Amino acid sequence: MTAPTAPTAPVAPTPTPTTPTSPAPAPAPARKPAARRGPADPVRALMHRHRRLCERAVDPLEIAAGLEAYGITDRTAARFRHRDVFSLAEELYARVPHGADRETPEPPARVADARAGRTGTTGRARWAALTLLPGAVCSLTLLGLEHSGGQRQLAICLAGALALSGALSACLRRGPLHAGGRTVPAAGLWVYWLLAYLLCGDGLLDQLLSGGPDGPWPATVTPLVALAFAVAPAAWCAHLFSVLARRRLTDSRGLADFAAGARPLLLTVVGLYAVVLTGLSLLAPLALQDDDGALAATVTLGTLFLLARLLTVHGFPESAATGLAAACAVEALACASVLAGRLPGCDALAAPVRAVVLAWGAGAVPALACGAAALGLLTHATVALSRASAHT
Repeated sequence: MTAPTAPTAPVAPTPTPTTPTSPAPAPAPARKPAARRGPADPVRALMHRHRRLCERAVDPLEIAAGLEAYGITDRTAARFRHRDVFSLAEELYARVPHGADRETPEPPARVADARAGRTGTTGRARWAALTLLPGAVCSLTLLGLEHSGGQRQLAICLAGALALSGALSACLRRGPLHAGGRTVPAAGLWVYWLLAYLLCGDGLLDQLLSGGPDGPWPATVTPLVALAFAVAPAAWCAHLFSVLARRRLTDSRGLADFAAGARPLLLTVVGLYAVVLTGLSLLAPLALQDDDGALAATVTLGTLFLLARLLTVHGFPESAATGLAAACAVEALACASVLAGRLPGCDALAAPVRAVVLAWGAGAVPALACGAAALGLLTHATVALSRASAHT
C-alpha cells in the first residue's frame, strides 16, 4: 500500500522581462496655410467701403470723382489691378447694382445731355437776359441822376442801389453763377464792402491823408458801371469753363491727365474775362465822360469776384470768402493806419499808405489789395478746380 503524495503548490509562471515601451509620438500639427497678403478680389473691399457712392452715381465719372475726393489716386488704383481711377470706377459702376429702375444704366452722353437740359436754348436765353439786367439797371439809374436834382437824386440813388442788388441776386440764383451747394453768408458782406470802397473809398482816403474828412467825399460811379456790365461775360466764362471741364473729364483717362488740361483751361478763362473787363473799363469813362475810371482797381476787383464765384460754384465757398475778406481787411487797414498816424509819435504807421498814394494815386490801394487776393485765389483755384471731384 502506497502512501498518498502531498499536493504540490502551483508554480507561478516566471515573469518574462519586458522592455519599457515609449509613448506613441503625438501627431504633427497640421501646417496652416500661408496667409494671403490681400483678398483674391481686391476690388470687393473697395466696393463695400464705397457702396453708397456707387449706388447713387449716375455714371462712372461720378464714382471716379468721389474716389478722388477720398484720396484715391491713379497710383492707388494700381493696387486694385487697374491702370487708373477711371477704369476702377467703371468696374465699380458695372458691379454695384443700382436698383430696379437703374437696371439699364444710361450712357454718359445721355446723362450729360439730361444735365445740360437746364442750360439748353431756353434756359440759356433766360440766364443771358438776367446777366444783362445789372448793366441796364445801372444805366437807368445814372440816366435818372443826370436829369434830376435835390432830394430826388437821393431817392433815385437808393432805388437804383436796391434794384441793382436785386438784379445781382437774381443772377446768382440761376445760371452758371448759381452755387447749388453750401455758401458762406458773410461773403455777401465782403462783396458789398468792396463795391462800396470802389465807389467812394478813393475819395475818403484822399481826405484822410489831407487831414479830413471834411464833409462828403466824392464818389466814382464809372467802375461800378463797368462791373455791372461785366456780369454777362462773367456768366459766359463760368459756363464755358464748366462745359469744357466736363468734356475734358469725359475724355481723360486719368486724374493727372485731367488736371494737366484743367489748369490751362482755368487760366485761359480768367485771362479772357480780364481782357473783356479791361475793355469795358476803358469804354465806361468815354460813355460817361468821366476821366477817373480806376482801371487797375476795377479789373483786379472783377477778377477777384470771378475767381471767388468759380470756387463757390464748384464747392469751395470757404476759400472764396477768405480771399474776399483778405481784400476787405487790407483796405480797412489802409484807412485805419492813416488815422492811427495822427497820434503823437505814430507818423510811421501812415507812411506806407502815404507813399503808395503819392506814387500811384489813391486807386492803387484797392488795386493792390484786390490784386493780391485775386492772385492767392488763382493759385488755390489751379489746384482745387483741377480735381475731378470739383466738376461732378
